[in-house]
Amino acid sequence: MSLDYLAVRTLHESAVALSVTGFAARGAAALGGAAWVRGRLARTLPHIVDTVLLGSAIVMLAMLHLNPLLVPWLQAKLLGLLVYIGLGTLALRPSLSRPVRGAAWLAALCTAGWIVSVAFTKSPLGFLGPWLR
Repeated sequence: MSLDYLAVRTLHESAVALSVTGFAARGAAALGGAAWVRGRLARTLPHIVDTVLLGSAIVMLAMLHLNPLLVPWLQAKLLGLLVYIGLGTLALRPSLSRPVRGAAWLAALCTAGWIVSVAFTKSPLGFLGPWLR
C-alpha cells in the first residue's frame, strides 16, 4: 500500500470515529434534554465531518479501482449506511417520544458498529457472521 492510500485510510477511519462519537454524544445529550444539541455548531459540525468521511471513501474506492455496487461487503456497508442515517434521523427528531428516540439511537449505534465490523472483516455479515452461518 502506498503512503497516500494509508493517509486517506487514516483520514477516513478518523472521520468514522469522530462521526460516530459525535452522534453518540448528540443523541445522549438530546435524550437528556441538553440545549446545546440545537445550537449551530452541533448542527453544522456533523455535516463537515460526514463530508470528509464520504470524500475519503470515494477517494479510496478510486485508488483501489473498486465499484461498491459490485463488491458484496461494500454493498453491505452502503445498505448499513442508509439504515444508520434513517435511525439517526429518528433518534434526533425532537417530535418523537423519548423511548422511540432512545431505541433508534441505540439501534443506530449498533448499526454503526456492524458497519465497522463489515469493513474490518470484508464480509457482508460483519460480526454477525459467526451466528448467521
